[in-house]
Amino acid sequence: MTAPQIYVSFPGTAREALSFYADVFGGELFLHSYEDFGRKDGPPDAIAHGVLKGVVAVAGSDAAEGQNSVRLQGVMLSLLGTAEPGILHEWFDKLAVNGRVVDPLGPKPWGASDGQVIDQHGLHWLVGYESGLEPADPVQEGQPA
Repeated sequence: MTAPQIYVSFPGTAREALSFYADVFGGELFLHSYEDFGRKDGPPDAIAHGVLKGVVAVAGSDAAEGQNSVRLQGVMLSLLGTAEPGILHEWFDKLAVNGRVVDPLGPKPWGASDGQVIDQHGLHWLVGYESGLEPADPVQEGQPA
């Protein structure tokens, strides 16, 4: 691992949330239940440890009784420049499903394109790329400048 990886304690929704991120970003998803780990502090089918391995890595579990679950304030997960612009737009759109767009992904006055979205599981994402990397305009492509 070359960078910190987020590990989220979900309020009983780890299986759903981590599967959602696998659908958004692709990669390999590994889920282990409380029963698999011999834990007795929650339902046997609750997730004791799950990890999505791929271009975007996310890990987490279901919070046991009495443990806090995810509540992010003042924190964004940055996907700035982590993929081609078209892929970043696709991820942004998928993260926005049943979530809340804080700032649409688009060109900004400082020359970059970015946006913010809080997904349906409460994670706040910053998605964007530098100018000059925008998707080609199909109408203008091949036209003389």
